[in-house]
Amino acid sequence: MNSRTHELTNSRIQRSFGKVGVLMGGPSTEREISLKSGKAVSESLNQAGLKVAAIDIKTDGKEENIRLIKSHGIDAAFIALHGRFGEDGQIQEILDTLKIPYTGSGAVASRLAMDKIASRKIFEASGLAVPRYKAEDKLSYNANWKTHHNDFTLPLVVKPASQGSSIGLSIVEREEELYKSVDLAFSFDERIIIEEYIKGREITVGILDEKALPVIEIIPKKRFFDYEAKYQAGMTDYVVPAELEDEIAQNAQEAGLSAHKLLGCYGCSRVDMILSDDNIPFVLEINTIPGLTATSLLPKAAKVVGIDFSQLCIKLIKLAYDKAQNKPAD
Repeated sequence: MNSRTHELTNSRIQRSFGKVGVLMGGPSTEREISLKSGKAVSESLNQAGLKVAAIDIKTDGKEENIRLIKSHGIDAAFIALHGRFGEDGQIQEILDTLKIPYTGSGAVASRLAMDKIASRKIFEASGLAVPRYKAEDKLSYNANWKTHHNDFTLPLVVKPASQGSSIGLSIVEREEELYKSVDLAFSFDERIIIEEYIKGREITVGILDEKALPVIEIIPKKRFFDYEAKYQAGMTDYVVPAELEDEIAQNAQEAGLSAHKLLGCYGCSRVDMILSDDNIPFVLEINTIPGLTATSLLPKAAKVVGIDFSQLCIKLIKLAYDKAQNKPAD
């Protein structure tokens, strides 16, 4: 492409998308990761010729954020906020109020996906394989193994109901570890999940524009894919695409796409699963705003099908406008 053609292409993109606000940071435990995602997206959109405003969200105050977003005069929002206030529907409700198109799922689907208990009930009712589990509430939890967990055998997984990046998650090998793990999970959330441990391979399926991307296998060098394994270089190996028989890969993709659709997600998501030793994909959770750096998992999977990071970012904005135009009148 010569320079003149490049200038014309950039001009068309600017006219099509207007000024895009990249919302990043946020008040959650995943703030630093969100800032990295937001920076990567902002740089990519700038290089593609878009007008970009990098907007650092610092609180969960509704009125404060309405004023902040309005002050930038944006035409569309690219949400790069991970965790609370990004993936739980709150920022989506604000953008709906302001009538600003935004990337990703709407408020209701975001809330459902963030709530591992609510989403799991939907998956289970629809026939998707999920680990056996019990939901516990901080106010009513009775730390009595025999009362609460006599149908489960060790090891167990304990995790908060509404956290991302494996924050607060523990694998319990011995009964005496349970109480410490429960306390840790409750320190991040009022509700937790205690579930059976599924032995198998960790995989993830990205969804883009209602299509499943190639399966990725995650091979952490620690016991499981925790926060350190996710974000510290060299702690995890990724096989993209995963080395699976076609039928097994297809089953995982179908499970991921089904989970995405069951919650009413839109645009993109990433569905985390365990592929059991007998090759059943057990759905664990959906990330409605997965990591968005060039080396994150959704971009890795998109690259396999010929969509580079810049194209991915632009596609997500286009889908945001498509969603806004197809939205029924209030």
